[in-house]
Amino acid sequence: MSLHTRTRAIVVGAGIGGLATAVALRRVGVEVEVYERASELRPAGFGISVVSNAVSALRVLGIDLGLEKRGQTIVHTEIMTGDGRTLRSLPIESEGDRLGAPSVAMARGDLHAALLDDLGDQVVRTGAVATGYERTASGGVRVRFEDGREATGDILIGADGINSVVRRQRTGDGRPRYGGFLCWLAVTPYEHPRMTTGFNGHYWGVGKRFGIHDVGHGRAYWWGTINMPVHAARAWNGDKDQIVRAYAGWADEVRHAVRTTPVEDIVAVPALDRPFLEQWGDGPVTLLGDAAHPMLPSLGQGGSTAIEDAVVLAQCLASHSDPVAALRAYENTRRERTRFMVETSAKFAGFEQVENPVLCAVRDAYLRRAPQSVLFAPFQRALTPQLLGS
Repeated sequence: MSLHTRTRAIVVGAGIGGLATAVALRRVGVEVEVYERASELRPAGFGISVVSNAVSALRVLGIDLGLEKRGQTIVHTEIMTGDGRTLRSLPIESEGDRLGAPSVAMARGDLHAALLDDLGDQVVRTGAVATGYERTASGGVRVRFEDGREATGDILIGADGINSVVRRQRTGDGRPRYGGFLCWLAVTPYEHPRMTTGFNGHYWGVGKRFGIHDVGHGRAYWWGTINMPVHAARAWNGDKDQIVRAYAGWADEVRHAVRTTPVEDIVAVPALDRPFLEQWGDGPVTLLGDAAHPMLPSLGQGGSTAIEDAVVLAQCLASHSDPVAALRAYENTRRERTRFMVETSAKFAGFEQVENPVLCAVRDAYLRRAPQSVLFAPFQRALTPQLLGS
């Protein structure tokens, strides 16, 4: 790889995608400045899966974040009924063996810390609320911030999430699209006989689901989803009794997770995405992660796809002498892959969140009886990384 040490990149957003971009770009010799709107770097208190495709992508650039020590390698994945009867086991572990890269469940804060540790002396500038950008006479870009600051660089990467300021200026997008369900999320100390090492359990009911994932160090990441109107999802006020009632009669490990988690540790997030965006960038500007292709959580690929984006972007900048051409090459390389992730996540959400009891029975019968090759094919495609030249 050739190194373009004079290329200067501005990254707006210090979430998983933004930090992964900074790590990847520095690895190929690009100078990076990261700007984050929050006054301090405090990641949300829930979990994330860094699955085989993301781990493989990082390895292409020689990046080892020590994820298996910070989190827990997924060993056993089951889809179950609400009361804990197995519908299907999925070979996530064996797929990782085939690809030579594990899937790791971890607390989001631990992944955030791993990326910050890799950046070393890289300064992330906090309290920087981006308000817009403009092209400079030299062909670069200038970003403006609410407090009067400005930053100039050769390229701008908008990694500022589903409500991206960079995307809004590029496209004029309105509000994100509601997926029809609310997600409750938490990481908590957890012990239960059902949660063996590397456990990755998914419980499916009528219009609601639940997940329990071993994230290591005596903790579980759990999530619950429940269909509700958008106004109710946005107005959830921390009523833990509503969660308890939602999962009454479910498996003991599900009820135990809810019962033992303090309500202040539970995050409520309406499930959101956007219609797929065909053209992410223009000139020296592009988008990455949720700013480019926000997706519903059904594939568990939001963070991992952003990490893949970061690696492909770095590969393109390393292999093109013109950074603007590199941005277009990155977008062209990622378009079909990310379209698959967004559209498949939306299809899966409709399948998973079915409210009609008869259709739920049909769904569960399909999960029990479908050939493994058919059932697992979308997951297999998602877990296989798509990088430059692959």
